[in-house]
Amino acid sequence: MLILIAMAAVLAAGAILGWPAVRGWAIVALLWAASVLLLAVAPGSGAARLVGGDLRLWLLGGGIVAIVLAYRMALRHLHRKAIPLPETKPAATPAGPLSDAELDRYARHIVLRELGGPGQAALRRARVLIVGAGGLGAPVCLYLAAAGVGRITVADDDRVSISNLQRQVIFRVSDDGQPKAGAAAGAMRALNPHVTVTVLDRRISDADAGLIAEHDLVIDGTDTFAARQAVNAACVAAGVPLIAGAIAQWEGQVTVWDPKRGAPCMSCIFPQAPAAGLAPACAEAGVVGPLPGVIGSMMALEAIKIIAGAGEPLRGRMMIFDGLWGENRTMKLARRDDCPVCGSGHFPQG
Repeated sequence: MLILIAMAAVLAAGAILGWPAVRGWAIVALLWAASVLLLAVAPGSGAARLVGGDLRLWLLGGGIVAIVLAYRMALRHLHRKAIPLPETKPAATPAGPLSDAELDRYARHIVLRELGGPGQAALRRARVLIVGAGGLGAPVCLYLAAAGVGRITVADDDRVSISNLQRQVIFRVSDDGQPKAGAAAGAMRALNPHVTVTVLDRRISDADAGLIAEHDLVIDGTDTFAARQAVNAACVAAGVPLIAGAIAQWEGQVTVWDPKRGAPCMSCIFPQAPAAGLAPACAEAGVVGPLPGVIGSMMALEAIKIIAGAGEPLRGRMMIFDGLWGENRTMKLARRDDCPVCGSGHFPQG
């Protein structure tokens, strides 16, 4: 019992005197080791009686404390290695606690250990730009609105056509001929009245770095190399992460372009447009209806992870999904020093 009092006194003195935590616990470990050794070698001695207790209880207690301390050290190590989140822009969304209606709506998020209340609050504060409300943009719009992302901007200059409905599940027959951005925004507001949706009936160009800088994250659901290249350049200039997806026939891919945080940008990996005929559009090559839903949902999942700081986003990695054979694989990607968009002179490596 005296040893336990001594251990507590050491920890209390360390806290009062401002010792490093390691020093206090090291002294406690020495006292524990001396007590265990004494109980093992001379269990009936007077000194052992002063220590008190059973050897097995001392071993069990020491093991439990060691496991708890090791777990805390591992968490600190992971926190130090974590990539910092993008700086949060000022938001016009409510800053107070979640309402009862929001708590009920987001209950399945809040009980997730990796999200919880803080993660849901981060989603509520976030500003996300979705470029393209078509095949990939449709599930992204729906899932981010449902997830409670506070401010969402949808940019698209196209109009809904009946041929879109095979895969762009955010639209209805009654939307035929309507601007996609506006129709998508209507569906998002109907799904979740707690989010604010802004409509841009136009394309995003490489001159839109200022617009992009007002957002925490950009999601690219466009379907041409030129459009993706322009969005990538604007995101690099603004220093904002870009979640990119692409689909064709039965296959799709997802990655996060983010050179400001050590990952490559699109131009690092794809510096030139593919030769004619090598990457035909979906209208020419076809695409199976659920595939955009699969890849778009993965993009929405990456967005939630980045905003909430959960898990490991696909920075520096590209996931490729083969729907025909039910397979996927992940490729590692690296930045290029000579990239004309994000190379030397733009952002430091690492």
